[in-house]
Amino acid sequence: MATRALEAIRSMTQLCRIPLRFKLRRRILRRVSILRRHLLMLWSQVLSCVIGKSVHYRPLPRATISSSSSSPSPGAVKCGFAPEDSPSPNCDHHKDSSDLVALKISLLGDCQIGKTSFLTKYVGKEKEQEDLQNTGLNQMDKTLCVKGAHITYNIWEVEGDENTQNNVPIACKDSVAMLFMFDLTSRCTLNSVINWYQEARKWNQTAIPILIGTKFDDFVQLPIDLQWTIASQARAYAKALNATLFFSSATYNINVNKIFKFITAKLFNLPWTLERNLTIGEPIIDF
Repeated sequence: MATRALEAIRSMTQLCRIPLRFKLRRRILRRVSILRRHLLMLWSQVLSCVIGKSVHYRPLPRATISSSSSSPSPGAVKCGFAPEDSPSPNCDHHKDSSDLVALKISLLGDCQIGKTSFLTKYVGKEKEQEDLQNTGLNQMDKTLCVKGAHITYNIWEVEGDENTQNNVPIACKDSVAMLFMFDLTSRCTLNSVINWYQEARKWNQTAIPILIGTKFDDFVQLPIDLQWTIASQARAYAKALNATLFFSSATYNINVNKIFKFITAKLFNLPWTLERNLTIGEPIIDF
């Protein structure tokens, strides 16, 4: 009997220890989470000091689609976009090309992060690129029609290795938007964004800055806590650069067209609503 009583006491003691361990673990995780938030806030302040500009995060005005319109597809009706960025059926493709509005966009970031795949996905024609006779530069064009006007985006990509960074001036001068890209599965490419931004701003102070994380399809395979850490760091960087943040995938065409719709809406003051998405595990959009 005494032996059974001792075993019962031991069992009860072990059962009591389980909730204590759980509470202790939860307390540790909570403190780690708080510490991580403070470190991210501190890092954001450090970035703002390094960049040399104030970080006041101002959300873009949210334009709404008129209720009188029929149920529109995202980013289509009222802003002049045709579905999937295809030219509007009302456009005359045989019209004199002298009415084209040519606008320049720059793509910057380390090599091997998916810039070319992203670009060819948007343009829609594999490897249709112009030989600029300058090693390390790719250039592709995309023509679309917005409210009857023809717009051609001349998109310049700097390949990204150390030997091609001298092409940043020619790629960035006169650009209306600069896309700073990084690989969501490689945090060192995110850290490099600051250097790309500082170099690009030497040659262009007015272009719209956009921060783009590529390879989202690979990113979602990472552990959820690592996804949270990378997403938080990317949001801190976007805030420091005063840039809109997109997670994208060229393979599955995630947010590729939407990024250029956003640029077009900003440039021409078109009423197109961009929905914010901060859900971990989904393609982040933050502004």
